[in-house]
Amino acid sequence: MIDVEKVRRVAEEQLAGTELFVVDVVCSPSNEIELTIDSDGSVDLDSCVALSRAVEASFDREEEDFQLTVTSAGVGQPLKTLRQYRKLIGSPVEVVLFNGTKIVARLQAATEDAITLSYTAKQAVEGKKRKMEVEVVETYPLAEVKTTREYIDFK
Repeated sequence: MIDVEKVRRVAEEQLAGTELFVVDVVCSPSNEIELTIDSDGSVDLDSCVALSRAVEASFDREEEDFQLTVTSAGVGQPLKTLRQYRKLIGSPVEVVLFNGTKIVARLQAATEDAITLSYTAKQAVEGKKRKMEVEVVETYPLAEVKTTREYIDFK
């Protein structure tokens, strides 16, 4: 079986000095490798092709056969790295917590341990008869977050 860490190392070496970075490397038992990359801007097809060729050149197909697919992280895919979170600061995200709570909010900050979200919610305000919309800012530890995705509103 192909060493996933070696694939990651080769890819990171190739991407060093660019705005591209490795998000994930997955290898199936049948040696189907999927290398996912992202960028602070956008990922073009030529970058994927060049990275695919560089990674393939570092492995010997005579020794072990494999299939390599290099893809860019899509809008619907969950965020996996801190760099992806930081890229979306100020953007709407959909967060699902391990307790099943689903939150659609604006990502305000991201650290290695937690994310900070802001959203409007109707809450009782002292001195008012009706609930009023209030801006809520909450921080969630990443240990409580099951998935985070970029939120696209089609309305």
